[in-house]
Amino acid sequence: MHDFDAIFAMAAKRKGGAAALESLLVKPMPAAALAKVGDDRWLAAMAKAIFQAGFNWQVVDHMWPGFEDAFAHFDPRRVAMYHEDDLNRLLGDKRVVRNGPKLRAVMENARFIVELAGEHGSAARFFANWPAQNLSGLVEIMEKRGSRLGGITAQRVLRAMGRDAYILTPDVVARLIAEGVVKKQPSSRRDREAVQQAFNAWAEQSGRSFTEISRVLAMSIGDNRPIPERGASAGFDDS
Repeated sequence: MHDFDAIFAMAAKRKGGAAALESLLVKPMPAAALAKVGDDRWLAAMAKAIFQAGFNWQVVDHMWPGFEDAFAHFDPRRVAMYHEDDLNRLLGDKRVVRNGPKLRAVMENARFIVELAGEHGSAARFFANWPAQNLSGLVEIMEKRGSRLGGITAQRVLRAMGRDAYILTPDVVARLIAEGVVKKQPSSRRDREAVQQAFNAWAEQSGRSFTEISRVLAMSIGDNRPIPERGASAGFDDS
């Protein structure tokens, strides 16, 4: 496995130099600021990522004000109390994408957010204070306790909210494969732990966030990647 400086050099060569590469990197939100974000925004981020999955992201972006109105601006306690009549109402609401399983997932994730708030004071505090060195553990909790947050959807939620996170897009996984960290898209706990260990090592070497490292890994890959290009993004994916 290359050290981070070597991977950074590969990415810089592809992007026109170190300064050009640095201009493409973003830093995560400080934990103290992230902990103050309203839980309604966490529910909104989950809902948006779920509806964008497998759908035209620009359409979802265009419709989003309607989603906000239809879901009471994603107030977790209100949405957590939705029942079948509310689901039926949403299925007839042209302001939202009328996909029953995804609409139901928003309701279920509202209950997840409310549970976290009861356990930690707020869901935002839970997400903000989770140790970065075990991001894979946080994603696993989101997948198990949340609804339709599997694959890389949970990672996209964290990134969209400004939480320090890597996203295992095809470009990032291509670099991980090239580095011998994994042999394919990580799905098993063993592979996810291997990915976490690699990111921990690169973070220790560089002093950089997972967000920055993830972007550098993605941009270090040329056209001959071992897996296909990712699909459309909403601007917070790594490619």
